[in-house]
Amino acid sequence: MSRKTFGRGCSRCSGTPSIRTDMARLPATTSGEEIDVNQADASRRLRLILRIDGWSTAVFGVVMLAAGPALSGPLGLPTAWSVPFGVAMLGGAAALGLIAGYPRIPPRHAAFVVAGNALSCVALLLLAFSGLIPLTGLGVAFLLAGALVVAVYAARSNSPACAG
Repeated sequence: MSRKTFGRGCSRCSGTPSIRTDMARLPATTSGEEIDVNQADASRRLRLILRIDGWSTAVFGVVMLAAGPALSGPLGLPTAWSVPFGVAMLGGAAALGLIAGYPRIPPRHAAFVVAGNALSCVALLLLAFSGLIPLTGLGVAFLLAGALVVAVYAARSNSPACAG
């Protein structure tokens, strides 16, 4: 691995940046602060996951709003349920987009995303199996697929590769 330090002069170089090769680090600023390459990669991965999560949530929300009445019959999901789900999904997508846009994603925001996805997974599973909604077989499969997707997002957002 290599370690690079920019923005600090060395005595041999008359104030020019020095380069060291002992650890994987990259410059964060010209004042000599450094960030770990692995931390930067994890931050990029988390940001990408949040953006994909946000876009897929937005698409799901639009589908629930626009096609809710048409999907009511095949899924057994009443329009009275699909509209609030769609609105909630659009709100969640907006929150994910905002969080992904932070220059540095605060750990509490990342934890909020993981908790929100985990809670969504549990809620979808409960709705699929509780009998609260008169779902068809396709409706149950639809909610189970949604539960699987948000479980994957929760796991990927909380993975050690994304820990910063």
